[in-house]
Amino acid sequence: MNPIKITGLILAGGLARRMGGNDKGLRQFQGKPMIAHVLERLEPQVDAMIINANQHHEAYATFGYPVIADVVPGFAGPLAGLHAGLRACTTPLLASAPCDTPFLPADLIAKLYAGLIEAEAQLAVAKCGGWTQPLFTLCQRELLDYLTRFLDGGGHKAYLWYAKLKIVEVPFPDPSAFTNINTPEELERLDQP
Repeated sequence: MNPIKITGLILAGGLARRMGGNDKGLRQFQGKPMIAHVLERLEPQVDAMIINANQHHEAYATFGYPVIADVVPGFAGPLAGLHAGLRACTTPLLASAPCDTPFLPADLIAKLYAGLIEAEAQLAVAKCGGWTQPLFTLCQRELLDYLTRFLDGGGHKAYLWYAKLKIVEVPFPDPSAFTNINTPEELERLDQP
């Protein structure tokens, strides 16, 4: 475990339009809800867990972790979920991952933490296959005020929020670890044994 306490946040607050409006985290994948796979991978890497959801709170609560909704109204996107997580977080650092990524790396937090400390950054973000993975982050809780101002000003794109922060991109070798399941077709294809 890392010397500085970290809370894990699973982002499950979207509308899942490409999944036909069916809550992605609760969709069955390899015999259990997709979020259960993410929890199993992320929970051993952090000191506490929070789930961000804007619907089906009771279903998400059955996983045994606090469930928090966006404070920013209108399904404002993943940064609104991160904002809610930072508000609820009681540890110095908050790690985020989306609910539709059942293969996330077992060393995600260790590598993000090492990158954050080495670079003396405010936020570490995963990068794989030449692409930044903006929902896989580790950030300082003290970024809450800045994120609040950014969202209050109408911002919602992660790359614009990052622009004024000291960030570090942390490389990961396996692109399949960041596979997210967005559509029923992807779910069916990846659900094959």
